[in-house]
Amino acid sequence: NNTSILNQIIMDLQKLLKIVAIVIGVVSIYFLGSIISTGNEEIRAGEGSGTVNMFMYVSYVILAIAVLIVLIFSVLNLASNTAGLKNTLIGVAAFAVLSLLCYYGFANGVETTLKDGDMLSESGSKLIGAGLYLFYVLAVIAGCIMLGFGIKKMVK
Repeated sequence: NNTSILNQIIMDLQKLLKIVAIVIGVVSIYFLGSIISTGNEEIRAGEGSGTVNMFMYVSYVILAIAVLIVLIFSVLNLASNTAGLKNTLIGVAAFAVLSLLCYYGFANGVETTLKDGDMLSESGSKLIGAGLYLFYVLAVIAGCIMLGFGIKKMVK
């Protein structure tokens, strides 16, 4: 019966979060209107940069809250489903291994001068290369999975 209590708590929290999401949406529309009304010329001249900076910090806080809520609900959902927890841990471990393989196996880093004159470090270059390789590998894996399911569906 603990599962039904946990499900009821989750349902109540979901209702609360819908209300919070609506409030955040309305506040965001207000902030967007404020930024748009500031105008490009004032922002470029630095007059509206304080307004834009304030809204950026508010958006960072809202993003952090959203990520925290997603993490909490994900953990709560996984805690009630041990098979899902196992599959999630396998997926996270596979992603971590693939990321490390791309970083240490495929990517190489070269110190590079950027267009604005700054320098991109060797490790930064290697991290970017690893991210690109990881993207390509994951895209190929996703394509193969879709192709496999398409072939399986055609065979049936």
